Amino acid sequence: MAAKAGDNPDSLMTLATVFCLRNLRKTMCNQGFRNKLCLRSDIFLPSEICDKLVNTYMELVHTDSNFEPEESFFQMFSDPRSTRLTRVQLREDFVHDRDLEAIRKQDLIELHLTYCNSLSSRSLKTLTSFKETLVSLCLFGCTHIFYRKGGAPLACNEDTEDEEEESPASRQALETDFNFQGFNRLRLLNLGGLPDEVDAETLLKPLKSLTSLDLSNVQLLGTTFLTQWKDRLASLVLYNVDLSEELINTVVEINNLRHLDISRESRRSSKFKMTRKILTAIVQRLVNLVSLDISGHIMLDNCTVPHFEEAMGRPSTEPCKSSIYPFQELKRPLQFLGLYDTTLCNVTHIPAYKVTGSKNEDQVLNAIEAYTEFRPELAHRAINQLFDIARIQHCSQLLRALQLVIAALKCHKYDKSIQVTGSAALFYLTNTEYRSDQSVRLRREVIQVVLNGMEQYQEVTVQRNCCLTLCNFSIPEELEFQYSRVNQLLLKILEPARQDESIQRIAVHLCNALVCQVDNHHKEAVGKMGFVKTMLNLIQKKLLDRMCDQVMEFSWSALWNITDETPDNCQMFLNCRGMSLFLECLQEFPDKQELHRNMLGLLGNVAEVKALRPQLLTPQFITVFSNLLDSKADGIEVSYNACGVLSHIMFDGPEVWSMEEPKRDAVMDKMWDAIQSWDVSSRRNINYRSFEPILRLLPQGISPVSQHWATWALFNLVSVYPGKYCPLLIKEGGICLLEKVLELDSSHAETKDMASKVMEQCENFKEDPMETNPGQEVNYGQRG
Repeated sequence: MAAKAGDNPDSLMTLATVFCLRNLRKTMCNQGFRNKLCLRSDIFLPSEICDKLVNTYMELVHTDSNFEPEESFFQMFSDPRSTRLTRVQLREDFVHDRDLEAIRKQDLIELHLTYCNSLSSRSLKTLTSFKETLVSLCLFGCTHIFYRKGGAPLACNEDTEDEEEESPASRQALETDFNFQGFNRLRLLNLGGLPDEVDAETLLKPLKSLTSLDLSNVQLLGTTFLTQWKDRLASLVLYNVDLSEELINTVVEINNLRHLDISRESRRSSKFKMTRKILTAIVQRLVNLVSLDISGHIMLDNCTVPHFEEAMGRPSTEPCKSSIYPFQELKRPLQFLGLYDTTLCNVTHIPAYKVTGSKNEDQVLNAIEAYTEFRPELAHRAINQLFDIARIQHCSQLLRALQLVIAALKCHKYDKSIQVTGSAALFYLTNTEYRSDQSVRLRREVIQVVLNGMEQYQEVTVQRNCCLTLCNFSIPEELEFQYSRVNQLLLKILEPARQDESIQRIAVHLCNALVCQVDNHHKEAVGKMGFVKTMLNLIQKKLLDRMCDQVMEFSWSALWNITDETPDNCQMFLNCRGMSLFLECLQEFPDKQELHRNMLGLLGNVAEVKALRPQLLTPQFITVFSNLLDSKADGIEVSYNACGVLSHIMFDGPEVWSMEEPKRDAVMDKMWDAIQSWDVSSRRNINYRSFEPILRLLPQGISPVSQHWATWALFNLVSVYPGKYCPLLIKEGGICLLEKVLELDSSHAETKDMASKVMEQCENFKEDPMETNPGQEVNYGQRG
């Protein structure tokens, strides 16, 4: 059987790394001074393992809410005699000055810091510790690293590592003493987002050997300084840098460039117009170019070949057929061409193997891939276009699309726009149309990022998108690996007194589905989270609004499911005014059949708990249950469930019946009449997982009517659904108990007759297990 998309297993290295990180004190660390991590003295780790540990640690911190960060994690790597770090990638505000200081003795070759806004100029001092070994450095979005904390002098000593981290707002004094003097091995540098107050030219002047430079969103006072690398620079990124004729003239002098990015976020923010002359100069002068990005620019019409003059035939990457005049002079097709948010992406013949744009699915996916890491504002727009493709058309590159959206959601967990568009795209990419092509592993990744979004954002659109996406999964099976977490998040959504109606409806539906068909320990755990109280609060609010809608019905259905064979949850229901709400709902909504069925199903579960039955044995409740025996709502379901409640109460014997009215015999007579009025071939809106509570009513003479109700229930189920219920009855020892019914003198003749028919039905099923009357149950509740 062929593997499904995205089903490649994790490597043993990855599995072992994650295990060690989740169990640091049990695997490689001791508890050191002040409860800090301390690497065991007998452990020596090479760079391959150390790099993997640090980079995987950062990924877990950002993407796994169950992972507990270690404040002193980086202390593990303070001694280069036992650990070797060479390539480290750190993101977001989790990284502090003390973390970099902890690893300052390591000979780092690559250090990538992205959006690390908790870093101050203390970390600039730390950077100088790596100057003799560092080849690649990224400070993208680390704007506060060029400021001292509260104007304090630049310092780095052992006493500072436990200082309380100050807020970015306190970083006011610009650090003027730092430059890259001595960073002689540095080849790749990313200074994207460098503050305007920092002079890029002065900062970069000591670097003689750069081959790659990223100055995204940097304000350049002059441009000629770029020519100091004109014979060395292979990659230059000037995203969102204001272009001018002077800058273009400088750029085309850097004749060894292989990658040039002069793109912008949007045409609306651009005053510069990309002309045919400029593009021609770039192509003619930069002869080694394999990658070019001119996204977001206004293109003059004279750049493109008129439609009627375009080469005939299928779209071609051959430069000679190019629909863009300047690119006809290319010696070979470009590997990459960024045309996002330009008119050029719509032409027929584009001489590049990978193009970003919005014309088709391929261009959109290329844009998400190219811009996710450093340009979330563009990735957001591209994901929005992917959403439209998946919603209106058909996504032909499903695996790639899903993986790119998942990567974007992981990378930008704290970016609301990415979370909104990404969660919306996931809803369409995981629906029934695409489901058969997706592996278990891939669908689990989707669930993880959806839950991350729900956790991070209490905002209506994100919450709705995430809840709707979860509805595309088989519940509870596919969510069981995150069972506790998803329930906690849904209950949190339902907490506010006035939640968005659509979100409330979806969340209650999910809650109901999650407690249906799961083991009792799951139900008990969810009950302790406050599930029962939350559902009753929702019911209370709906009663105040005098509204019986899906939220009301789903809430009672969820309570029916969560109390099934779970006495603790039944007790919680009674403790939280559950019976009062039951009576109020009956009175307020006398004609709501589905509501009555759900409520009576729940009370059947409560009645099965012997210790709780005395709380149901009041004149008020017995009268209500007795009256409901006459109900014709939802076929026989309400009458059947009311009779079930009374059957368990009657089973406790006449000595517990302390009330004058209604009389026990009168109620039993009504029960007999009700049972005899039911059609034994009725299809059922119920789903039994176990017959145990019914079977305990069989071999007894205390309450013959309870015995008869139980026997009728079994006959109905094994005759209408033999394939499901005959094996269950046999497995649970029901045949032996039915034989005892036949032996008891107290058993009524019609009860014995029905017991014989149940046994005969099971015997016939054993001889011929082919189901001749397959009925389809509606799975509203687990049991009645």
